[in-house]
Amino acid sequence: MNNSKSINVKKLAVTGIFAALAVVGSFVSFPVAGSKCAPVQHFVNICCAVLVGPWWGLACAFVASLIRNLLGLGSLLAFPGSMCGALLAGLLYKFGKKLPFAYIGELFGTSVIGGMLAFPIASLIMGNETAALFTFVIPFFISCAGGTILAIILTVALKKAGALSKMQDSLK
Repeated sequence: MNNSKSINVKKLAVTGIFAALAVVGSFVSFPVAGSKCAPVQHFVNICCAVLVGPWWGLACAFVASLIRNLLGLGSLLAFPGSMCGALLAGLLYKFGKKLPFAYIGELFGTSVIGGMLAFPIASLIMGNETAALFTFVIPFFISCAGGTILAIILTVALKKAGALSKMQDSLK
């Protein structure tokens, strides 16, 4: 089978595990300004960005958001928040090759881009008449900051131990 068109089964498995972790982690959530903040999702987004890349990270965020919504553990706002953060974290890390790029990508992608994209979902689909363009930026940032701190602790420790590059190499 041609490697360029085959699915990397290792990345698929890791992505599935991370999606499951994000769903289970959504039991640790708190409400802020109409959104349900789940910091474990942002931790997972950064780990995916660093280990499996932007597109797998985006898929993980979508699957986790979908399952969380189907189980009643999240809201529709989980989609723009998690997916924008995961994608931007993955892209910035892929091209910048430094951990802080993943952290900044997650924070900006989730908070600013995802927060602003949550507005039309909240107002048009969810019927939130008090929502405005920047309503969800601060709540998403609060959620994202907690998960980012957890991811910083883990990824820096893995990098110092030399395990991060070994993990990345094993998933190629």
